[in-house]
Amino acid sequence: MRITRRLIGAVAAGVALAVVAGCGGAPAAPDGTAPVDVNFGFIPDFNGTSLLAIAEDQGLWEKHGVNVTTTSFTNGPLQIQALGTGDLDFGYIGPGAIWLPASGQAKIVAVNTLGQADRVVAQAGIGSIEDLRGRTVAIPEGTSGDMILTLALQKAGMTKADVQIVPMEPSAIITALSSKQVDAAGIWYPALATVKQQVPDLVELAKNQDFEETVAFPTAFVAGNDVVSGEPEKVSRVLKVLREAIAIRAANPDQAVQLTADFNALDPAQVQADADNVQVLSLEEIDRLTEDGTIDKWFAGLGDYFVGAGKLPTAVDPAQYYTGDLFLQARG
Repeated sequence: MRITRRLIGAVAAGVALAVVAGCGGAPAAPDGTAPVDVNFGFIPDFNGTSLLAIAEDQGLWEKHGVNVTTTSFTNGPLQIQALGTGDLDFGYIGPGAIWLPASGQAKIVAVNTLGQADRVVAQAGIGSIEDLRGRTVAIPEGTSGDMILTLALQKAGMTKADVQIVPMEPSAIITALSSKQVDAAGIWYPALATVKQQVPDLVELAKNQDFEETVAFPTAFVAGNDVVSGEPEKVSRVLKVLREAIAIRAANPDQAVQLTADFNALDPAQVQADADNVQVLSLEEIDRLTEDGTIDKWFAGLGDYFVGAGKLPTAVDPAQYYTGDLFLQARG
């Protein structure tokens, strides 16, 4: 099996950017059972694509009897919607969308990386978060760009009511910043790298590391609730693929960058710049952090943030939406 990617063109703003054609028939699983069909969503950056690129290159889908079809999206919330409608089985989300599985709309089946790519940026002449008062700030709502802005405002003793929020898709934010239609934005690399090429004097006002003592920024893979509850074999096979790809990525960082670039038809230098803003976790680290409860603490901390930000009415026990036990069971 070899996945063949086929761009079919952008659709309406806010919907998947491109559909990627599925692969040919996979062989039976190692135990001789029939292959399973999986629809997997991704975001075309290092966090969102590297494991899929590795799985394709290394034949991991074939190895575990999976026929996979992948679809590119602009953000995590859109993938959660697609999981809810059954158009996707699995997807990828950044930390800003964790509130969606916490609210019961999906399950987190695997932790991926720790994101460090989010920024609040502003046009030249704006020197602080306080200077944003009354100004226009673009964000993709419900994403890590939204999250980094909210945290930065809170740290400055402000709220979103103190600025003029302009909801936009990431691609629209690139255009708006480049043409100076907005004063600032909550956005991330690698999209931000594109803006900086056109607006070299763009000012960075806040970044993930400003808040790492109190908030972690895990990226994650998610699955539909019905998939987790009703298709355990599918979940197990996909998790085995992800586990092997995680191990390969940690051991071969340069190869992971090149494969991601090939998968998304991007310049490897652009992907490397993106990867430089990512804390890659080894398989052993993810297992240990799952077993000792650290990842649950990450999600609990994010839950507290989302309650304060109005995304969740009350805190939610991560055990209700993070299936770390299934991730560990896939070790065999």
